[in-house]
Formats: sequence, structure tokens, C-alpha cells
Amino acid sequence: MNRRALLEWYAEAGVDEAIDEQPRNYFASLASTPPTPAAVASPAVAAAAAPLKLVGKATPSAATAAAREAANACNTLEELEAAVRAFDGCALKKTAGKTVFSDGNPKARIMLIGEAPGAQEDVQGIPFCGPIGDLLNRMLASIGLDRNTVYITNTVFWRPPGNRQPLPEETGVCLPFVEKHIALINPDILVLSGGTATNTLLRKDQSITKLRGKFYEYGNEYMEKPVATLLTYHPSYLLRTPSHKRLAWQDLLLLRSFLDKLA
Repeated sequence: MNRRALLEWYAEAGVDEAIDEQPRNYFASLASTPPTPAAVASPAVAAAAAPLKLVGKATPSAATAAAREAANACNTLEELEAAVRAFDGCALKKTAGKTVFSDGNPKARIMLIGEAPGAQEDVQGIPFCGPIGDLLNRMLASIGLDRNTVYITNTVFWRPPGNRQPLPEETGVCLPFVEKHIALINPDILVLSGGTATNTLLRKDQSITKLRGKFYEYGNEYMEKPVATLLTYHPSYLLRTPSHKRLAWQDLLLLRSFLDKLA
């Protein structure tokens, strides 16, 4: 087994942290870090729960401040899409072919957020298309859903060069638009697909393998109350790691159970 294959195998097994040569007091670092929202034991979301607090929020850059100002001014989904398409503060827009805003039904109870447009999305201007979209469609169909019953978007609206993961400063600039996006859709449940969406919105810097399998709460300054949130693997990861499809199926069953309780 070569070194890359070994590292990938470790990552799939959840071994994604290295041990330093010198001892480190992790309890001290945890004590200085503000807590993140706790996981809820059931799909029910308490309406009185406090919105998610941003961890380590730094002074926003000029681009982030401009994005926040633009998002604040949007009262409809059409206004938000126009603001995103007009926004020039994200460097990704300079190298991307198209702005990829959303797909699906804006009135759906489910909002799914992935990480970033890929090559196919950049050509078609639609999130989750090509082989990745085909797999997502099959996943949705397995629990009786389709793109007419789900609303889909990403944490950034432009393809990163070479299909790399978006950088923190890129997701940070787009975050005000994503936050307002969620508030305007006002879903019954939020599904975060992949580590980038999870880290950006829930501020949880851990692998999906460690975090999945339970419900969380997400809220932001634009929302009246938090929304139940479920994490799962991104279809692109499942295409590379088919062995984890069984875990994704368990996540889909959790989603189906949640929807059935709402009916």
C-alpha cells in the first residue's frame, strides 16, 4: 500500500489527527475555546434555543463587510440571487465560468448545502449535476424525494480552480449570503453535505464520520429560530469511497424519519 492510499484509509477510518513530538495540553486549549452548540437527541428543535454563536469571529474584511451589507438589504430570494450575481468580492468569481446559485424547489421543507461548484456545475450553472448530481438524485429517490422536494445550494457560488476545496477566506466572504439564503428558504430541516459545509456553518472542525448520525441545531442572525440540521457525506466523496454509502444510507433514513414525523 503506497503512502497516499494509507493516508486515505486512515481518513476513512476517522484517524485524522496526528500526535506531536512534544506533549500538548488539549484541556487547556479546550478551556479557552467558546463552546459550540450541543447535539440534540431528537429531531425536535426548541423554538426558544439561542442561535449559533460564531467561534473566533475576527474583524471582517472589506469584502466580507460588503457581502454582509448586500445580504442585509435582501428581502426576497430574487433579490439575494441578484446580489450574489452582482457581487465581485470573492476571488473565485474571477476564474469561474458561471455563478451557481441554486436548484430545486424554494418552498421545499429540505434545504441541502454542499461545498462548491465543480466542473460540470460551472458549465451548466446548476449545483450537483453530472455524476455527482446523478448520485444525489438516486440518494433522494431512495427515500421518496427528488429535486422538486428539495432545495439545493453550496457554501460558495463559484467553482474553485482545479475543483479544490474552498479556502476559509472564500467561504467567509460568501457566508453572509449563505446565512440569508437559509433564512429566506426557512426549511424544516437543513442537510449539510460534506466537511466544508459542516465546518463553515456549524464550526465543527471534525470529520463527517465522527459527527454524522445525529441531529444538530443551526441558527444565524437572520433566522427567527434554529433549524434541525443533519450531516452526511458529499456525493463526490461517496463516488471515491463507495464503502461509506451504507453510512450515507443510515443518514437518509434519519432524514426520512424526520420528515415522516412532520407529516
